Amino acid sequence: MRLPWPGRKWVHVDAQTLRHDLIAGITVSLVAVPQSLAYAQLAGVPAYYGLYAAFLPTIVGAVFGSSRQLSTGPVAMTSLLTAASVAPLADRGTEAFYSYVILLALVSGLFQVAFGLLRAGVLLNFLSFPVLMGFINAAALIIGLSQLPTLLGIPSRQSEHFLIDTWQVLTHIDTTHATSLAFGLSAFALLFAFRRLAPKFPGVLLTVAALTWVSGLVGYSEMGGRVVGSVPQGLPAFAIPRVEWNMVVALLPAAFVIAVISFMEAMSSAKVIAIKTRQPWDENRELIGQGLAKVVAAFVQSMPVSGSFSRSALNLASNAKTGLSSVVSACAVLLTLLFFTSLLYHLPKPVLAAIIIMAVAGLINFPALRSAWRANRDDGIAAVATFVATLAFAPNIQNGIVVGIMLSLGLLLYRLMRPRVALLGYHSDGVLRDARRFGLPPLHPQLGAIRFDGSLHFINASFFEDALLQLERDTPNLRYVLVTCGGINDLDASGVEVLGKLVERFRNNGIELTFSSLKKQVQDVMDRSGLSEQIGRRNIFSTDDCALEELRGRLPQPGAQDVANAALPTS
Repeated sequence: MRLPWPGRKWVHVDAQTLRHDLIAGITVSLVAVPQSLAYAQLAGVPAYYGLYAAFLPTIVGAVFGSSRQLSTGPVAMTSLLTAASVAPLADRGTEAFYSYVILLALVSGLFQVAFGLLRAGVLLNFLSFPVLMGFINAAALIIGLSQLPTLLGIPSRQSEHFLIDTWQVLTHIDTTHATSLAFGLSAFALLFAFRRLAPKFPGVLLTVAALTWVSGLVGYSEMGGRVVGSVPQGLPAFAIPRVEWNMVVALLPAAFVIAVISFMEAMSSAKVIAIKTRQPWDENRELIGQGLAKVVAAFVQSMPVSGSFSRSALNLASNAKTGLSSVVSACAVLLTLLFFTSLLYHLPKPVLAAIIIMAVAGLINFPALRSAWRANRDDGIAAVATFVATLAFAPNIQNGIVVGIMLSLGLLLYRLMRPRVALLGYHSDGVLRDARRFGLPPLHPQLGAIRFDGSLHFINASFFEDALLQLERDTPNLRYVLVTCGGINDLDASGVEVLGKLVERFRNNGIELTFSSLKKQVQDVMDRSGLSEQIGRRNIFSTDDCALEELRGRLPQPGAQDVANAALPTS
């Protein structure tokens, strides 16, 4: 598969499109700059890492991706996963920590590029929606709680468990730095006010600008408050990441999880955009675009990036037409790096904490867990287990998603091993239905009918065999067994073997095994394997009605007492 090229996406850029993209790009940049600083704080790296991640990686994601309005850059979930993945390997604030973050961007990006080149985007569907919702809800809580020390101005220490750290903060809440809390609460108030009263205003930027000005005016840093401090001015240095084999091996599991989770986040945004704009998108091409953006982030000494749901939604709402809007947004970040970094010195970190909390608050969706439980108990179990495991393993939250994936696949395998099997009776509406569910009498003292709702494979062939043998044991005078095959979509070699043995066993016991409503792909397997001849063409029927009419003619008519208890339909 060749690497994608954006020419076809931007070939029709005219004056009107250019105007829309210019306005959208500037609008998104007003949110991207403060968010990038905040998410760098969440990832445990200096603030300028966030600005670097919002520059070249944003352009690369727009150029090589497939979605025209998807905005690539720092995001909350990927930033949290980055910090959680690197924390066990190095202390925060050290050069080793920063090296691991950069290398993590490279390895996770290479994973995504490989997935895209192998056209393996469909494999990401193994991460089910309930598992994803369980993980996102838990991660959003963790993100919010992780900002408490910064918001309250309380020194935090890192232990082996996130919940212990949170408890330590809550038990020392009396040491809250009042001025830090005041800045944090002011940020909440302003952000909420802008969101409710003036949603079209760049509320995040205005909040940051106002409170940064107040911070410098009152001397917040001299009062013991934590500020962003000096941000290097100029372009990021282009350098090859330091790669050591032991570091790569240590990061492989986390890089894989980040590659999957960050793409799921980007994919959800791309799907929403595709629905609203009616523009096609290619998940494998988007994998390559997002992966290359991460790789470029590593080469400009930055952090892993992903598609941002909030900035993409803003991009779409601002009527962006092409990926040029993301390029404009990145150029605005470049101007910040070149000329305005000195203005960020007095930006209070509690304000960034408030921005993070407000951003992730929208990710919390407990009704989704309840809906999953109501729809399917197994999905509900997987969602709740993922939620609990993510909290329990924090800060190593990647383990939570692994638990969820393994559990959901295990439950799926269990369902495939034990599909629904229904004994059938003749309903008053003229259709064969589940006898137990509808309280229907048997078809005939010498005829039993059964429906198997699942493909007949090696993992459930023995379950199918047990169901038919149970029917034989429960019906002493049985002469015919009808298997309605409308629910059987596939048949493998193990299924053929089991059916062949059942045909011979039943025939030796004076019972004929018959089949109806076979789908073409199942009939083809029977014909190729010789099973159709073994069953006998006279025992294979095109429809259930044909089977009942024929078998009724082969059986003796029931007596008066039998008629009172059960009767076949008349033709």
